[in-house]
Amino acid sequence: MRDYVEIGIGREARRAYRLGELSLVPSRRTRSSSDVDTTWNIDAYTFDIPLVSHPTDALASPEFVIEMGKLGGLGVLNAEGILARHASLDDAIASVLPPEFDPREWTYDDILKGGRESTKALQALHAAPLDHDLLAERIAQVRDSGVTVAVRVSPQNARELAPVVIKAGAEILFIQGTIISAEHVQRGGEPLDLKEFIGSLDVPVIAGGLYDYTTAMHLMRSGAAGIIVGSSTVSSASTGGLGVPMATAIADVAAARREYLDETGGRYVHVVADGEIANSGNIATAIACGADAVMLGRPLARAAEAAARGYYWEHAAAHPRFPRGSVERIDLGGAPAPLEQVLKGPSSDPFGETNLVGGLRRIMAKCGYTDVKSFQKVGLTVSR
Repeated sequence: MRDYVEIGIGREARRAYRLGELSLVPSRRTRSSSDVDTTWNIDAYTFDIPLVSHPTDALASPEFVIEMGKLGGLGVLNAEGILARHASLDDAIASVLPPEFDPREWTYDDILKGGRESTKALQALHAAPLDHDLLAERIAQVRDSGVTVAVRVSPQNARELAPVVIKAGAEILFIQGTIISAEHVQRGGEPLDLKEFIGSLDVPVIAGGLYDYTTAMHLMRSGAAGIIVGSSTVSSASTGGLGVPMATAIADVAAARREYLDETGGRYVHVVADGEIANSGNIATAIACGADAVMLGRPLARAAEAAARGYYWEHAAAHPRFPRGSVERIDLGGAPAPLEQVLKGPSSDPFGETNLVGGLRRIMAKCGYTDVKSFQKVGLTVSR
């Protein structure tokens, strides 16, 4: 039964839950983590681990995406990012990073000023026109490595860019925005009907982010192979309170998936969780709520292969009029770790922020499960 509370006379709000407010319930049987299978299959593609990298230039250089793929995950290039606008990605990213500072000498105002300057630099870089040839070259670099090629486009530019990236070699298309619906309408432009658009493509499409049952059903009926729940960009500070706490959002979309599965007689749409995920415990809880895979941003920024090497921002941080998020310095606790160590260990971090897959395996094993799909049935409790 849904839980509603009165927030004022004549106005109610549904109580919802964040991933950190849930705990997983171990069963009577435990397993060895070496017996746990974290394989994720979507369409004709198989991945050893259910992890997807966020499509931001702070992470996803072609080199990072290639390494992510070799380690069993799925890296996603941003077709509208810096990598498609500037030939020297390293130089462009270096121009965004704030100067190193001694915290004993800098004031809070200095830090705020540095953040504003980084945002302006990002906006200036994104003001350069897209270079389709350069974008095709970046995609070809990933394709030639042999890993699965995934590319993100925005709903606003999907009609123009999707044919470009597919021709260049994209095998999975992400149509991803902060908030997305089955039909994107803009004044003076032709509406993007995802059902019609996805049906015209020869590659599987993963679309999002969204937060509710109804929108999820619409997108599933549009033919999407996967649905992105949430957005790392969304927070009350950056988007005026948009969004739903992730545990509830994932569970609602998983319910839509079950309904759609019955409606179609067996068509399964994958759920990818994006938001509130900082460590292996959050990954496990997202899967327990119904996700098939999770999209990671900040946790991967500590990797030596990440393009910004210890700094992070969302792709929406470069919006020309309403940037969401900022360029953040990630506390590495020392030198950047290889991506392999971040994902698979070994780790000396006691907070589950490295050896993410190892932590997930251990949690699944302690709860008595040996594969991701069955782990979605694990018992849950609420801490408040």
